Amino acid sequence: MESRRIILSYPEENVALITFNRPEKLNALDLETRKEISFLLDEIEEDARCLIITGKGKAFAAGADIKEMSTRTSFEYLKISKYTTWLNHKIENLEIPVIAAINGYALGAGCELAMSCDIRIASKKARFGLPELNLGIMPGAGGTQKLPRFIGIGMAKRLIFTGEIINANVALRLGLIEEVVEHERLMERTLEIARIISRKPPLAIKLAKRAINATMSMPLEEGLKYELSLAALLFSTEDAREGLRAFIEKREPEFKGY
Repeated sequence: MESRRIILSYPEENVALITFNRPEKLNALDLETRKEISFLLDEIEEDARCLIITGKGKAFAAGADIKEMSTRTSFEYLKISKYTTWLNHKIENLEIPVIAAINGYALGAGCELAMSCDIRIASKKARFGLPELNLGIMPGAGGTQKLPRFIGIGMAKRLIFTGEIINANVALRLGLIEEVVEHERLMERTLEIARIISRKPPLAIKLAKRAINATMSMPLEEGLKYELSLAALLFSTEDAREGLRAFIEKREPEFKGY
C-alpha cells in the first residue's frame, strides 16, 4: 500500500516494512499519518511475523507537525494527542516484534515512537532528542516516562531540560538504542535481524514479548510467576513439539504458528 504519508511493503516473506513518506517535512508525525499507521497495524499483525519502521530521506521522524500544533488549545491538544499515545501503546503491545530502523532524525514524537518499538537499529547519521522545551512545551507521548527507563533519570532530565540532540554513538552508549551501523547498511542489517525473528515460533515470540512488557512494573516474584504461566502454555503447542523433535533429530524446525 502507498499513500502520501506512508508506504507499506513486504520486503521479505513474513516481514512488513512501514516507511514514513513525508521527506519534505522530515517525516513529521501529523494526525493523518498516525491514523494511517494505526489503521494498518491490525493488517500487519495478521500478515507478518516482524515489522520494521523507518523513514524516507534525512529523518526517521523529526517530531510532531509544528504547524498543526501551533494553533491548538489545551483541550484540542488532549483530544488529538490521544492518537499519538494510543499509537505508541499499540506499537509497544503489537503481538509481533517491531524494529525501528532509524535512518536520521528521531526527535520529539519520533523519538517517543522509536522508544515504543522493541528493538532500535540506528544509522551513524541518526540523531535523537526530546527538544520540546525549546518551544515552550514538553514531551507528551511518553518521553518523560520512557526515557528515564532507558537511560536513567539524571541523563533523561538533562536531555529533556536542555533539548540537547545526541548522535547515534552516544545513544548506544546510554542504552537508548541497541546497535549502530553504517548508513548504507541500515536496512540490510535490520532485515537480517527481522529475518531471524520471522523464522522463530510466532506464539513463543508473542508470549515472550508479553512476559517482558507486562512484568516491567511488577515485583520480581510476581513477574517470575507470570513468566512461568506463559512458558507452561507453550508446551501445549505443536510448535513446541516440533522444536523439541527437530533438536533431537538434528534438523531445522518448521514452525507453523500453533
